[in-house]
Amino acid sequence: MNKPNNKRRKNSRARIEKAFVELLQKKALSEIRVSDICKIAEINRTTFYANYADIYDLADSIRDKLENNLSQMYEEEIVTGFNSNDYLKLFRHIQENQIFYHTYFKLGYDDNYKIIRYDTKLAEAYFQNQFITYHMEFFKSGLTKIIKMWLQNGCQESPEDMCEIIRSEYQGRERNI
Repeated sequence: MNKPNNKRRKNSRARIEKAFVELLQKKALSEIRVSDICKIAEINRTTFYANYADIYDLADSIRDKLENNLSQMYEEEIVTGFNSNDYLKLFRHIQENQIFYHTYFKLGYDDNYKIIRYDTKLAEAYFQNQFITYHMEFFKSGLTKIIKMWLQNGCQESPEDMCEIIRSEYQGRERNI
């Protein structure tokens, strides 16, 4: 019986995801075929379709997995409503999972994620409660670009260095309050 969480199914999904991520490093999404994935993962097409509707469903599944991992990292902050502004966790996660972040950005999801927790009280103080959604988008875009550059450079700088870059961009704001 093929239960949703049985060991065989989990193994098949892991092999499919691994093959897909590997192919995506060499090809555009539109060039990848289910048969390519099946060949690398050493599975048949029925196994693929038992797990995913199509290539795009697989891509969405990988996106969801990465976004869920990030949510879990910051779960306590989300639940308590406290924003620690701890980007060190994020940069360490990126460094440890570079291939998945490369994949995430290659799939074009970088503009679709939602800011899980934004310190609106701090933003209201910095920006006199004006145009907060614009500031949020500006911050999200800047952070995304820095992450993409860091990944393209092979994460040569330490996660601590990356945190310092983020902090230095916002350091002058405290003097203006």
